[in-house]
Amino acid sequence: MRQLITHFTDNDLYTFTCQYYVMKTYPRAEVEYTFIDRNSTVYPQGFAELLREQVEYMRSVVITDEEIRYMTDHCVYLPLWYFTFLKGYRFNPAEVDIEQDAEGHLQISVHGKWFSTIMWEMPLLSCISELMHILRGDLDRYDAALEEQRTREKMESIFGGGLILGDMGTRRRLSYAHQDMVIRVMKEVYESRPWPGKLTGTSNVWFAMKYGVSPLGTMSHQLISFEENVSGVFEANYNVMKKFSDVFDGDNGIFLYDCFGDKVFFSNLSKRMAMMYKGLRVDSGKEEEQIELIISKYKSLGIDPATKQVVFSNGLNIERALEIHRYCAGRVQDSYGVGTFLTCDVTGCQPMNIVIKLTKCRITELREWHDCVKLSCDLTKTLGNKAKCDYLASLLK
Repeated sequence: MRQLITHFTDNDLYTFTCQYYVMKTYPRAEVEYTFIDRNSTVYPQGFAELLREQVEYMRSVVITDEEIRYMTDHCVYLPLWYFTFLKGYRFNPAEVDIEQDAEGHLQISVHGKWFSTIMWEMPLLSCISELMHILRGDLDRYDAALEEQRTREKMESIFGGGLILGDMGTRRRLSYAHQDMVIRVMKEVYESRPWPGKLTGTSNVWFAMKYGVSPLGTMSHQLISFEENVSGVFEANYNVMKKFSDVFDGDNGIFLYDCFGDKVFFSNLSKRMAMMYKGLRVDSGKEEEQIELIISKYKSLGIDPATKQVVFSNGLNIERALEIHRYCAGRVQDSYGVGTFLTCDVTGCQPMNIVIKLTKCRITELREWHDCVKLSCDLTKTLGNKAKCDYLASLLK
């Protein structure tokens, strides 16, 4: 089958910011990532071989001078030496293990140095998603004119409704071509006339460069999940906040706080950190409840919540985002990151529900391995060793 990923920066910005963070804080760390299909999908026989083919193709995907120039100009918080590193980086297919059982379920894991293996999440997920849509016949049935019109109408509702919104849909897109169309149309509609809403950009660095929109992204749960094995569950958030701020000198100031639920985060959010970060990202829990917790915490620290940004990204569609926007009512600076509903909301198509998460780590090659887990504010998003999850949950009650 044709190669699906052909651009090095066809990846989310947080992959690069997290990679740089890892290189600065835990350069010798080793990890294991695990693929999780929340729908327990039965994949067609031979799918593992098709995916392995795509993984092997990644050997040829290298960063270009054009991509380096773009990131140098637009990601000023990343130093020049980091781009020298990227110029020499090569995807190593030996880091990826792929198996398919007799029933058709996939087992995928990624092993190796953290700074190297961190690059695989987005290429693997987007390849799995697009391959499955190809095999289901979704691309054969795809009506380009219809989907472009639906996307235009969607964007008019988004910007007309006053939403400040960006694309975060690379990992579960229908296809590269569909995401390309979505971002092109987003920009065309946004620039067609004044709107109460705003286009913030896309998390996909390649498409940000191609269409001249802002690249979006700061961090992912894996940084906190790893840090729990260093600092303990009660201090992991604080220590990542401090280290991340030190690494980026105050840039990239949106913190993803729900890795171990909201209670443990808000219990030791200091005024210094609350003031240092521009805001928070809500990726689980009931948004209205999280808004009230955020506002209450900021007020208790003597900070005006209206000066802080809150990014909502928990599987949103337009209607739900508009509900949250009305509920916020200017009390915080609300914005939205929408993924699957932009890049895989296609007529007659069932989106994938897949993730790749950090599941094991050790600080250096000489240290012992530990389980990495994620508890979240939603039970359905709890991931990792069950015994450890249950133990940590008992501590956090």
